Amino acid sequence: MKLLKTIRADTSDTFVFDKPAEPGEWAISGAWLFANLDPATLSGKRSAAFRSGFLGINSFGWSTLAQIVEVSEEQRSMAVECLAARLVEHCGAPDLATARPAAQEEIAFAASLCDHSPGMLIAVSRRYENETIRESFRTLQANSCAKPAPVFKFVEVVDEEAAPPEHIDLMGLMDRARQ
Repeated sequence: MKLLKTIRADTSDTFVFDKPAEPGEWAISGAWLFANLDPATLSGKRSAAFRSGFLGINSFGWSTLAQIVEVSEEQRSMAVECLAARLVEHCGAPDLATARPAAQEEIAFAASLCDHSPGMLIAVSRRYENETIRESFRTLQANSCAKPAPVFKFVEVVDEEAAPPEHIDLMGLMDRARQ
């Protein structure tokens, strides 16, 4: 059995979303939180959560990526109970008994996205289309490197003729830009 957990590949979630999820939380789509909102009213960080966020069920924060993990039946049940409690706490469900079926449905939907090997990353893209929220999910292979890949790599090439030095007249460029 597999479920989704939030993952933080870099610090971007901490400034993209109003409330970022903590790494390692159980994750669900969370699209239903936007069901009664006018799409025209979404802007900034709230819009980013709508467009590309998974909901971490412990914090009710957002994560750009979720990772497929193997779980036991006990862990799945704990995820359902945690989500049911958050539905009471954050969404106005009257009690756990009422919230539990909705939590089970959300966890089942998240599990349905896990038809890949553990470790696979999942990203979501949402949009409003014909007054309905449409979601699409894509998979990303996790980087197996222990360290982040460098953005730039400098390589010395032996026995190659060096390029002639460039001389740039910055003052001349500024003068031409002013004209």
